[in-house]
Amino acid sequence: MSSTRPRREGPPAAPVAARAAATWFLDQKTLPRHGTVKGFEADFRQVLARLMPRVEHLAATLPADDVLRAVALGGVGEARRRLDEPEAAGLQGEVERVKRLARSVIALCGHLESLSGVRVCLLCGRPVEGVDA
Repeated sequence: MSSTRPRREGPPAAPVAARAAATWFLDQKTLPRHGTVKGFEADFRQVLARLMPRVEHLAATLPADDVLRAVALGGVGEARRRLDEPEAAGLQGEVERVKRLARSVIALCGHLESLSGVRVCLLCGRPVEGVDA
């Protein structure tokens, strides 16, 4: 296997892992191989499919005029638009399209965190307890 990214079965197990994968993809300075881009796209699509209903469910518990609700639902709408984007021409175009999916993954992970009130350590993935976040 010539890929620099280890292939795993299924999408990341938790929003922390999904956020880490999306951040890694966005931080790449060189163009990844086409197969790598397609693998990340598939992973990001699966993660978004799981995150969108969770964010919508949590947002539905808030009052209609709540700012967190409006911002989170806006993020879900943007993620849906990005999921509907057609495949781009060329590797550079595909990388840019998948980067937009990665940004939606990061945004929805943040919305999920904000709406649920659970703070997670970005280094270890465990919930942060107490006020010393």
